[in-house]
Amino acid sequence: MDIIADAIAGRIRIERENRGWSLSELADRSGVSKAMISKIERCEASPTATVLGRLSGAFGLPLSVLLALAERAEERLARAADQPVWTDPETGYTRRAVSPANGSGLELIEVTLPTGVRVPYPASAFAFQRQQILLFSGWLDFTEGEVVHALRPGDCLELGAPQPCVFFNPGPEPARYLVALARR
Repeated sequence: MDIIADAIAGRIRIERENRGWSLSELADRSGVSKAMISKIERCEASPTATVLGRLSGAFGLPLSVLLALAERAEERLARAADQPVWTDPETGYTRRAVSPANGSGLELIEVTLPTGVRVPYPASAFAFQRQQILLFSGWLDFTEGEVVHALRPGDCLELGAPQPCVFFNPGPEPARYLVALARR
């Protein structure tokens, strides 16, 4: 087996374990035998493109994403200068992907939300992940369904069951916070 095949095997195991799936459950979802998945994860067999396609489909990932995650598995350090930043041209909201791009199942995102800006998300945006929000500075009103959580610096909120949510900064200065995401 080569380095890429080993990385693919490791990525398949990580994706399965991050979802809390047994070998049997992945086999049922993908149509790939439990024995074959076990051999792939132990680096005793190299998966074909068809098998990889079935596995990536079961994970809800395009094959290209599954392969990219495998290729970046060793990236454990994300230097600040290399972390991608996206700014919403309409609101000035900025989002910096802090975590290494290795698909570990945990993602940290630093957000700066300008004063008066409101960012709504549908429940589906939270369906396959758990989230916590840690406010560093400013004010943040986080509406989760019908409940409004008024966060102040140092407050940390764990989100409940997926429902429509709104991030809103009612304060006089930008709100800066960290969102920690983990796949369900």
